Amino acid sequence: MTDLALWPLTIRAREAPDLDQCVEMLREVRLTNGYPAKWPADPRAWLDRPEFDQAWVATSSPGRIVGHVAVQHGREVTRLFVTPAARRLGVAGAMLDHVSIWAGGRLILNVVDKPNSAAVAFYESTGWRYTRTTTADWTGPRGEVVRLRHYVR
Repeated sequence: MTDLALWPLTIRAREAPDLDQCVEMLREVRLTNGYPAKWPADPRAWLDRPEFDQAWVATSSPGRIVGHVAVQHGREVTRLFVTPAARRLGVAGAMLDHVSIWAGGRLILNVVDKPNSAAVAFYESTGWRYTRTTTADWTGPRGEVVRLRHYVR
C-alpha cells in the first residue's frame, strides 16, 4: 500500500461488520510485531469488549481498514494498532487526534515495556509523557511477568 492509496483517510465509528477485517488486520500485526503479547482465544470479543466506551477504525480508499483504536473509562486508549503496510504514514497519529477530540482532551494509555519498542518510540516522539512503569495483572505468552509503561497526553 502506498500513501497515495492510503489517503484520503477516514476515521469512523467501528461497526459490527468491521470486526472480521479488524481480526485479520490484528493477525497480521501479531505476526509482524507480536501485538497483542498473547493471541486472544476469541479475537472478536477481545476487540469488542463491553467496557469500551467507543471504538473507531481508520479506512483508506476504497474502504480498506488500516487502523483500529478503542477507549475505555472515558479516556484510556486501548487496542490501538495499524496494519504494517500503513505504518509511518500518520494513521496512528490521526486516530489519536480523533480520540483526543472525542474525549475532550487528556488521554492515558499503557504499552508493554520491551527493548526497542516501536510503540514506545512512537508515543514518546509524538508528545506522550511517560509517568510510571507497573506490573501487569496478566502474564506473557510463556507465563512471564509483563511490565507496562504508562503515558498521558
